[in-house]
Amino acid sequence: MSKTISIGIVGYGNLGRGVEAAIRQNPDMKLEAIFTRRDPGSITSGTPMVSIANIEQYKGKIDVMILCGGSAKDLPEQGPSLSKHFNTVDSFDTHALIPEYFGKVDDAAQSGGHVSVISTGWDPGLFSLNRLLAEAVLPEGKEYTFWGKGVSQGHSDAIRRVSGVKNGIQYTIPREEAVERVRGGSNPELTTREKHLRECFVVLEEGANAEAVASEIKNMPNYFADYETIVHFVSEETLRAEHSSMPHGGNVIRTGKTGLDKENTQLIEFSLKLDSNPEFTASVLVAYARAAYRLAQTGQTGAKTVFDVPYGLLSPKSPEQLRKELL
Repeated sequence: MSKTISIGIVGYGNLGRGVEAAIRQNPDMKLEAIFTRRDPGSITSGTPMVSIANIEQYKGKIDVMILCGGSAKDLPEQGPSLSKHFNTVDSFDTHALIPEYFGKVDDAAQSGGHVSVISTGWDPGLFSLNRLLAEAVLPEGKEYTFWGKGVSQGHSDAIRRVSGVKNGIQYTIPREEAVERVRGGSNPELTTREKHLRECFVVLEEGANAEAVASEIKNMPNYFADYETIVHFVSEETLRAEHSSMPHGGNVIRTGKTGLDKENTQLIEFSLKLDSNPEFTASVLVAYARAAYRLAQTGQTGAKTVFDVPYGLLSPKSPEQLRKELL
């Protein structure tokens, strides 16, 4: 019988709770502990809750740490720090900063002799794989990615970090006219602003300046500055009543030409429709935790992305089973 993979969760927000639930669906894994910055005694869970200050005491006891913090503030610090001591998986999703983040995590993981799979989830992650596949198959073509309508965890976390914001959530909304133009095969040139709208619902701290908060959100680089962004100020009660679910989804579409005279138009589309963004993202993280463990067992070290991980390593099934059942 293969070894049960020991998992640790760092951070116990929506994503951390999603990982906790996903591990229950994977019998080859065991959740060892959850690490938090909060008082561990204040959190109710069937899993041991441990202060993150004591995380290094678990070296050698946990095969893979799944990092569930936000990309704006948590992961840039935790990724390099923890990959020195553990195999890790994370969902760092600030696309423009991934090369820089990869370099820092790679240095740390190499020095510690560990494997760290970064930027997993569905975008970056599964969408990234489909962009690569479609581009390789249709080299003469154009790729488009549309997100939503749905709640972006990373962008919601970013607005909650703005001074004066008590709580908030952000929806990414694709512009339907742009999607239909792409599906029509015309390969339109679309700006960032033409493809998506961002809509924020924000609860202010008492005494906060609404105009200043809205301005900071709308001008936030890498998150909102390139988009048309609408900011609504609502009460805590309204936010809870009307914006507590976390749906999401989207499409990766590539259109291209084939044939000697490029006479045929081909279209590849991959889509997701998610009732729960964090629970789905968590499920992807758990699959890549299995792959990280297997890569580490072969002696590999350093940072990896989804491009570096063979699909077969994600599955609990043997190569023989996969060839028989899925090929």
